[in-house]
Amino acid sequence: MTRRLLVTSALPYANGPIHIGHLVEYIQTDIWVRFQKLMGNRAIYMCADDTHGTAIMIRAKAEGRSEEALIASMSEAHQRDFAGFDIRFDHYGSTHSEENRQLCHQFWESLRKAGLIAERSIEQLYDPEAETFLADRFVRGTCPVCGLEGQAGDNCNNGHTYSPTELIDPKSTLSGATPVLKEATHLFVELEKLHDFLNDWVDSADALQSETANYLKGYFLSAELKDWDISRPAPYFGFEIPDAPGNYWYVWFDAPIGYIASTAQWCAANNETLADWWQSDDCEVHHFIGKDITYFHTLFWPGMLKTAGFSLPTKVHIHGFLNVDGKKMSKRDGTLVAAETYLKHLEPSYLRYFYATKLTSRVEDLDLGLDEFAEKVNSDLVGKVVNLASRVGKFAAKLGLSKTYPEDGGLFQAAAAKGKDIADAYEQCEYAKAMRLIMELADAANPFVEHAKPWEMKKDPEREDELRDICTVALNLFRQLAIYLSPVLPKLAQQCGELLNDPITSWEQSQTPLVGSPVNKFQRMMNRVQVEDLQKMIDEGKQESAADEKPVNPFGDSDQPLKDEPIADEITIDDFAKVDLRVARVLSAEQVPEANKLLKLTLGLGGDETRQVFAGIKAAYEPEKLVGRLVVMVANLKPRKMRFGLSEGMVTAAGPGGADVFVLGVDDGALPGQRVH
Repeated sequence: MTRRLLVTSALPYANGPIHIGHLVEYIQTDIWVRFQKLMGNRAIYMCADDTHGTAIMIRAKAEGRSEEALIASMSEAHQRDFAGFDIRFDHYGSTHSEENRQLCHQFWESLRKAGLIAERSIEQLYDPEAETFLADRFVRGTCPVCGLEGQAGDNCNNGHTYSPTELIDPKSTLSGATPVLKEATHLFVELEKLHDFLNDWVDSADALQSETANYLKGYFLSAELKDWDISRPAPYFGFEIPDAPGNYWYVWFDAPIGYIASTAQWCAANNETLADWWQSDDCEVHHFIGKDITYFHTLFWPGMLKTAGFSLPTKVHIHGFLNVDGKKMSKRDGTLVAAETYLKHLEPSYLRYFYATKLTSRVEDLDLGLDEFAEKVNSDLVGKVVNLASRVGKFAAKLGLSKTYPEDGGLFQAAAAKGKDIADAYEQCEYAKAMRLIMELADAANPFVEHAKPWEMKKDPEREDELRDICTVALNLFRQLAIYLSPVLPKLAQQCGELLNDPITSWEQSQTPLVGSPVNKFQRMMNRVQVEDLQKMIDEGKQESAADEKPVNPFGDSDQPLKDEPIADEITIDDFAKVDLRVARVLSAEQVPEANKLLKLTLGLGGDETRQVFAGIKAAYEPEKLVGRLVVMVANLKPRKMRFGLSEGMVTAAGPGGADVFVLGVDDGALPGQRVH
């Protein structure tokens, strides 16, 4: 019986580029959807950009463009990156769409009618400089429980939770200002009224992984559920609540509704009915998400769907995070690699396969070891799978396939019999198991070719029929592997289809050998991974992260309060004497639209000598107020190429960061170019 499946990945936020950590989820989902389609099921893959919230509003303002222009450009970039990794959506929309607005109204009306909305005034941290209320992630301070500094607004790295108003010495990450308490009216969903329903749903057999269900029951459903703050006061980029003017739905209200809105857009374009996909017992709904958004998708979202009369998730597939070489991804280490950067150096197939070898149905973190990455690609894909075709391809192009399938010692039938186990592993998201089973088949197939030595048969014209038989076996075993791997490696499946004049379209093709047909000229399918390419990718990631803002601000990250850090290694007076400090006049200053913290300065050092310098002081200074000032610069700092241009020095400054940065100046009597002692 053909199944109908609606599949989603979490909506990427339109405030930044896609990186290889994000791709764990989208590759995992794409593999599952491709597998379902290969099995003959009707599966549609829906996604969209998550576009609302304070972060979008602040970034658009800093870049001097509208929120709509910002999210449009990010959508284009996201879709380009996804396509680069062979991630194929049936529709990719935006939460800032009329369809999503209308559906938000529909959900809101249902929640109102069900008596689930409460209204009350709360005190919230407010940034007086940015003139906006601060979401938890835009506040940093000292944990009120353990004293750990530089922690987020709602929880610390030691696992303690608290209200942002409880933070000690809070700072806004938007401006560096000290936030103040300000009262505002907020709207809440009284989630406790849905407690019994949610408890039953979490207990249902297949909706959640067991560890997730146990987590929800132990940490949330064992006590009274807290009301969910669902509104934000102006200014806020989003949809205004129709019966609460001046208030907007919080981004986490309209984001998951975006799944349905994206489906509605697809339905309109394909003469389909939305109810057939979101209000039908005959359609399965599968969400793929990261573990960090479990709470929203397993409590808030089912409660909203139930109240509004939409289908509940059949399964929420939750995965862990990506680490690189055993450590959390880091800009400093160059391991927070942008999707675009990866594609400059490596084939997308490599990453798709590597992730598949690591992914299971459990909520586990993945580790991308660079040596292991190269070894798996070179050994498994190049050395085992493609090797089967490459060792006989040039002979088969002249001979074609035998009219009947030759004796192969039972290899083809054994591999066909394994098809069910491999399919079951895909279905259960046990991709690592599926890859192991497929590589076992490759391990069994390669000795057949090695033992037959077709390259020696080629020398004897009387063994042409025998050579054709060997080619037929090898290429059919390769074809089986390509079919089994096609959800992971769609490009390889396409190459196999082109080689054998038989496109891979169905899992059933793995059960019957291909005979009596011509073979096209063999084309190289995959190259070995070079460790040098991996290192180049990491090095470029470091350069991009550094160029973004770090080199110009040696006084710390302005997104966080200054931390107590150990004093650096001692230097001698001779070391310090190497630093050439000079008086410079600011000849011009301007914004850098692509950067959050940088100003572009032109400095005069006397005579005709000028330097271009990028300084991380945007939050502290208006450009026009710097022009004409005398500052102190490091004149002998090695120039550094940034993505905005060449930075030819450093302006000296002091302070904890953000708005609290003070450029060091000198008296007007000093002369540009004069050395500072």
